[in-house]
Amino acid sequence: MTLDRVGAAWSPRMLSVFRIMIGLLFMQHGTAKLLGFPAVEHFEKLQLLSLIGVSGVLEGVGGMLIALGLFTRPAAFILSGEMAVAYFMVHAPRGFFPILNGGEGAVFYCFAFLYLAVAGGGAWSVDRLRRA
Repeated sequence: MTLDRVGAAWSPRMLSVFRIMIGLLFMQHGTAKLLGFPAVEHFEKLQLLSLIGVSGVLEGVGGMLIALGLFTRPAAFILSGEMAVAYFMVHAPRGFFPILNGGEGAVFYCFAFLYLAVAGGGAWSVDRLRRA
């Protein structure tokens, strides 16, 4: 088999692996804010109805939806917007370059979610099972 054939055969599956990992990594931001796990000192006295509290809900629920591949496109679109807002509110005022303003993660997640909003959940997703 050529590399192109292997890539074509595995592309939908690797999209699912990418989606699952991004969802699980992102979900931990929500669990840290809402459940205190893993413990992050900065989130200890978090107010649920604050901007960070609402972002925790989006990150926890949205990350879980992304990991499961359930409502992938709308969830990813919302989370992409959340990360764009986070970047411009928190990181961009600190400077232009993401490597200097600490915004690399926000930019990465923004574009990863934007990709998932277009590409969907892949072969191994609840969305695919619901369509079948």
